[in-house]
Order: sequence, then structure tokens, then C-alpha cells
Amino acid sequence: MVQTFMDMLFSLLASWHTLWRWLLWLGLFGGVWLVYLRVFRRASYDRLLPRLRETFVPLGGWGGALLLFALSFSLLGVVGQVVLHRVSAGDSTSTSRNADPDAAPTVQEAPRVTYLSEKKYVRSLSLPPELLRRVKAEGVQALSPYLTDPTSDNVIQLRDRFRRSGQDVIFTREATLLTEQPIKLDRSNMNLSLNFVSPLQGARRSYYNAAFNAAYAFTNPLKTPITARFQFPLPTGSGTLSDFQVVVDGQELSAADLANGTGWQGDLKPGQTVQVKVGYRHQGARGWSYRLGARREPIRDFALTVRTDQPAKFRRYSLYPTRSVRTLGTTNLAWQLKNVITAQDIDLSFSASSLRETLTKLYGFAPLALLLAGLFGALWTRWKGLGTTPLRLVLAVLGLVTATAFGGVLMNYLPAYLAGPLGAALATALALWSLGRAYWPPVLVATLLPLTFLFVGQAGLLIAGAGVLVLAALIWHLPGGGGRSRPSDHPT
Repeated sequence: MVQTFMDMLFSLLASWHTLWRWLLWLGLFGGVWLVYLRVFRRASYDRLLPRLRETFVPLGGWGGALLLFALSFSLLGVVGQVVLHRVSAGDSTSTSRNADPDAAPTVQEAPRVTYLSEKKYVRSLSLPPELLRRVKAEGVQALSPYLTDPTSDNVIQLRDRFRRSGQDVIFTREATLLTEQPIKLDRSNMNLSLNFVSPLQGARRSYYNAAFNAAYAFTNPLKTPITARFQFPLPTGSGTLSDFQVVVDGQELSAADLANGTGWQGDLKPGQTVQVKVGYRHQGARGWSYRLGARREPIRDFALTVRTDQPAKFRRYSLYPTRSVRTLGTTNLAWQLKNVITAQDIDLSFSASSLRETLTKLYGFAPLALLLAGLFGALWTRWKGLGTTPLRLVLAVLGLVTATAFGGVLMNYLPAYLAGPLGAALATALALWSLGRAYWPPVLVATLLPLTFLFVGQAGLLIAGAGVLVLAALIWHLPGGGGRSRPSDHPT
């Protein structure tokens, strides 16, 4: 990082070579002229030297201060490029000092409940003599292109018969298949908690820690005993699941073959109700969805409550919440559906941000914040009747740039939400120490305004609010207006 900073600094100074060359030639010309006057025209030299000191010393001091102020814009750009180079190097490496979760948009499908039933299917074929000769030679498998595969898993009984009809033979296959008939869920009650971790907290990109808990109930709809199946699909895009648990009527299921999710099968008496509880934790990012079904199906009693600390958006044509409550830092969403027929799904989307994107905005805005602070400071100095020196301004600018670079270095060791404010606090302390505490408004504009980009999604509002406060302060201290009374307001 140090070598990258030095290379960029030398490149920056080289880009100003034209200005340095003109300043060098101007200094050499002025020096030669003063030497000429001292040697050949001493009287003119003695009369001119005090005037030159009185004029050019302040002019040179303020000129140098303004030159450094202009150069500081490029220096802040170099600091930002170095910090972003370090972040890019961390993103491209195959190893990391911090946890890098396998987070993606999560999709949880609704469980599937069915009961087993037997159905008989009959298929008849008229076999001409030539096909009959093939059957005698090859067996019944010669008819496989025309019949259902007898090795199918849902075939529980197979019966083949032959009978003659004239010169042809009629082949009849009777297959008994085990089918699954759907059972409606009596109740689906779910709670979801999404706690987000931003890149400012050390993550490579934003993700959320999710906790899902659900309670389902279904009943035997027939007046006869049935064999019921409950199939709960595992969420997709969820990475590693932890604390995964499925409890059926108080008994926890053991994880077995999870290719199609976790399942339960049992015998139910007429009217018997089964209670199922499901819970797990995982990490995801950018979105969360609950798939109710691919076709229009009735929903008897559905309740989903989502608690999240980041504002959610809803994909078009998805089910919107029936209730939404937003408080400071928390959003509570609820879907309460009863006796509804729908093919829509619940689909939440969240703003995604990366540390590189946030820091690009922060360091890209830092030079503009410094320029705004300089203009604000010039008006503040004049209207408040303050005074300063070029040296104090130079030290204040150097303090701002150095502390900003220090904040960038701290991001190697601390999360951005700690390193950024620490660098800004140090910059504020150094600038106020040099200029004086009376300059606190313009100094805070320079140091705190870029930090608004740490509040993802709220930077525009904060910058606009800061602009209103700055204008209000200028109007309040405007000579003859605002907070000061005009002479005409008080008659003599």
C-alpha cells in the first residue's frame, strides 16, 4: 500500500510539471533581477526591497496556501485510489482474513402434502401375426415402445393377458399405480428474521443472517384411513443451513436423503390432524422469496411475518404485504391471507452494496466537500470578522489530507464504519487546532460530509440536509440580515 501511494504521488507531481516549470522560471527571473539591482543600482534596490517584502511576502504566502489547497484535491484522489486498490486486491484474492459467506438470493418453496391412493390403468393392443411372432421370439419386452415401463417406482402390480380375436391376438396389460393426491394445508404460520451485515462492518459485500420458523397443520380429508406424505423442500441459494429441525407431532425427524428436501410419511385416521414445525438459520443476500405454488391454488389460512433492519422492495406482480410497520432501523411486514386463490409468490428484494462501491463514492466526494468547505470558510471568515494566516491554513489542509490517509490505512485493520469516523475525528481535531475553534462549521463540512456515504441509501438526504444547514448558517450571519438586526429596525 505504501509503494502504491508513493507511485501515485510521484505520478501526481509529474502531472503538474508545467506549473512547477513556470514557477521555477519566475523565481529565477526574479532572483536575477534582484541581484542586478543590488549590484548595479543599489539605491533603487534599497527603495524597492521594503515594498517587495510588504507586497510579495503576503502574496506568496497566500499563493502557496491556495496552491496547496488546490493540490489537496488531487492528493485526496490519490488516497482514494490507494484505498480502493487495497480493497480490489482483497476482493480478487482467493484467501481472506474474514468470513466470506456463500450468500445468494434465497427461495423457499411451500411444503407439499399428499396422500397415497391406488389407481388401475388398462391398456389393450391388437397384435398382428408378425408382431405376435416377435413377442414369441423376444418376449413381452418387444411391446415396450407401446406400453408403460413396468419397472416404474409407482407401479405396485402388473398383470398381462392374451386372447385371440380372429387371426389377431389381443394383448391387455392391467397396471396398478400408487399415486399421490394433494392435501390442502389447514394452516401455514411463518416467522422470518433478516439481520443485515454491511460491507462497512467488514463483509466483502452485504448479506443477511436469516432465521426461519414455520408451523404447518393438515388433516385427513377422507372418511377412511390414509397414508400421508409431508415434503418440505430445502431453500435454494441459502448456502449452509444451521439449527435445521423438523418436528412432526412432537417428534423430531432425523435427516436422511435430502435430495428432494426432508419428508415424513405416516398413517392418518379419518379427520386426524398433523402438526409440523420447521426451523433453520442461514445466510443470504439481495433477496428472499416464498413460492406458494406454480399454479392457482387455494390458501385456507396463511400468515407470514418478516422482520428486517433494511428497507425491502417488492418485485412486480408479487404479493404485497397486508400490513407494513416501519420504525427507526426496523421494518415489520405481514401477510395475512385467508380463503384466497392465487398463483402469486412473496418476493422481497434488498439493495446490495459492496465496500468498493461505498468507498468509491466516499473518496470521490471528498475533494468536492473540501472545495465547499473552502468557499464556506471564506464567507464565514469575512462575515464573522475572523482572521488567520497562510501557515495556519496550510497546516489545516495538511492535517485534513493526512488524517484522511490515516483513516484509509485504518481500513486494513478496522471495519469502514469505525475507520472512517476515526479518520474524520482526527482531521477535525488537527484542522481546529490549526485554525481555531471558531472555524468549526466549515471544518465539519470538509470532514463529515463524505461520511454520509457510509449510510447506504441515505447519503442524498443527509447531503441535502447539510446543504440546508450551511445556507441557514450563512443567512443567519449575513451582515445586516438574518440573525443580525438592520440599523433601520431600531429608530434613533
